[in-house]
Amino acid sequence: MMDYQVGNYYQDAVCTLNTLQTNASALEQVRRGRSLPAQQLDAMTGFLERAGLSVEALDHLNIIHVTGTKGKGSTCAFTEQILRSYGFRTGFYSSPHLVQVRERIRINGRPIGKELFTKYFWQVYGRLDDTKEAHGGAMPAYFRFLTILAFHVFLQEKVDLAVIEVGIGGAYDCTNILRRPWVCGVSSLGIDHTQILGDTLEQIAWQKGGIFKPGVPAFTVSQPDPALAVLRERALERRCPLWVCPALEDYPGPAHPGPGPAPGHAPLRLGLAGGHQRLNASLALQLSSAWLRRRCAADGGVTAGPVEGDAPLPRAAAFKPSSIMVKGLADTEWPGRSQTLARGTLTYFLDGAHTLRSMQACVRWFREASAQRDRRARVPGVRVLLFNTSGERDSDAMLKLLVPCGFDFAVFCPNITEASANGNADQQNYNVSVENMLNRCLDNQRSWRLHAGPAPNPSLPRPLRAGPAPDSTRVFPCILSALRWVAQGRDPVLGGPPGGRAPPSLGGPAAPVHVLVTGSLHLVGGALKHLDPAASR
Repeated sequence: MMDYQVGNYYQDAVCTLNTLQTNASALEQVRRGRSLPAQQLDAMTGFLERAGLSVEALDHLNIIHVTGTKGKGSTCAFTEQILRSYGFRTGFYSSPHLVQVRERIRINGRPIGKELFTKYFWQVYGRLDDTKEAHGGAMPAYFRFLTILAFHVFLQEKVDLAVIEVGIGGAYDCTNILRRPWVCGVSSLGIDHTQILGDTLEQIAWQKGGIFKPGVPAFTVSQPDPALAVLRERALERRCPLWVCPALEDYPGPAHPGPGPAPGHAPLRLGLAGGHQRLNASLALQLSSAWLRRRCAADGGVTAGPVEGDAPLPRAAAFKPSSIMVKGLADTEWPGRSQTLARGTLTYFLDGAHTLRSMQACVRWFREASAQRDRRARVPGVRVLLFNTSGERDSDAMLKLLVPCGFDFAVFCPNITEASANGNADQQNYNVSVENMLNRCLDNQRSWRLHAGPAPNPSLPRPLRAGPAPDSTRVFPCILSALRWVAQGRDPVLGGPPGGRAPPSLGGPAAPVHVLVTGSLHLVGGALKHLDPAASR
C-alpha cells in the first residue's frame, strides 16, 4: 500500500513538473536574450532565492562543472565513479533522462528514489509557487527547475562533491550560475543547437568557454584548431588556467609481468565501449585528479596561472593513475551510450548519438561490435536499424552515415514509448505534436530509401550486397510496436509482433539479429523502458 501511495505521489510530482515544459518558448527567449546574458543569469538567481537557496550556498558543493557537445555525460560518469571509488559521497546532475526524470539527480551513482524525489520536489515547487504572484506569476521552465531541485537535493543530502553537466552551451546555461567550481572540463566540440549557440565551431567554443572562472583550473580534450584557439582566448580573458588532456594511451596503465627483464603496462580498461570514450576518460582523469589535489593538498591544489600572451596551451601531465582510478574507469556505467543488451539470438545496440560526429563514432562502434558477434556465431546476423531524431537534427546526413553498416531493415518510429502513455509521465513531451513526429518518421523513411541504394542480390554474400530490399523499411506509431516487430516474438519481455506474425524475411527463429537503436537519447530511453523494465521501478 505504501509503495502504491509513493508511486501515485511521484506521478503527481512528475505531472506537475511537466506543466513547466515550455521548451519552445524558453528557447526562443534564450535566442532573443543572447546579447543579454546578465539578465538570463539574474533570472536564475531570482528563482534560486525564491526556492530558499543562494548562490553562495552552492560554493559548498565543491563542484566539477563539465560542458561540451558530445561526451560530456560520459566524462561526468567516469569522473563521478572515480571519486565515488575513493569513498566520497557524490552528487551527479545530468540531462536528459532516459526512462525516469529522477535519473537526472543521482546520489552515489544511483538516481534518487521516488520518495526522496517527491519530498524535495514539493519543497522547491511549493516555495516557488507561493511567491509567484509577487513576481508576475513567473515560474522557472522545466530545465531551470530541475537544476534548482538538484542543487537543493545535493545540499540537503550533504554530498562531498557534485558533478554538474551543462545543459546547452555554457555561457548562458542556467548551471553557469555557479561562481566557484573546483574544476571545469570541456569535452569534444561540434556543431549542435545552432539557433542558440551559433553555426560555427568558433561561436560554439565561445559559448562553451563561458563556464571558465578566474583561478579555477580547466581542462579540455584535443579540439580542432579554430575551437582550441577560441577556448584559449576565453581562458585568457577570464584568467583561467587551461590545459589540454593527453591521449589515454599516454597514461601508464597497471603494471603487469611482461617478457624480458622489464615489466610492461596493461592498457587502461574502460567500462564504456567505443574508441571515442578514451578522450572522455582522459578528461575524467584530469578532472578527478585536480579535484583530489584541492581536497587533499594543504596548499589548495592547482596554483598555476592562466596562459599569457601568445604562449600555446600547456598539455596536462599523463600521470600514473592510482589503482582506485583504474578501477573507477573500469567500473563506470552510463546507460544508452554504446550499450549492448543480449537477449538470446537478439542483440540490441543502444547509442543516443544525435550529432554528426557522435553518429560517426556510433557507426564505428556498431560495425566493430556486430562484426565480433558475427565471428563468434560463425554466421552473419540480420542487421536492423531503429532510428528517430528530434529537434533540428540533420536526419538526412545522419542516415547517410548509417548506410555503410549494411542494414537489412530500417525501422522508424516517433519518441513515443507506447500507444497508451498512461502512467508514463516521465516521458511525456508537450512541445511537439504526434502528427509532426510521424511526419518526421515518414521523411526519414524516404531519405533512407533514397540513400540505401538498390535492392540486394540475394545470391551474393552479405558484404557484397548492394542494399536493402524495397520493402525493408517500416514506420510504426510507437517504440513498443517497432520493438515487437523487430523481435518477432523472440523476446519474452516484449511479447509478440504487432499485427500477428512478422514476415519470414527477418530470418528464422535461430537467426541472430543485431538491432541498432540510435538518433535520439529519447528514443533510446523509450527502448530501455521496454527492454529493461527494472529501469522503471
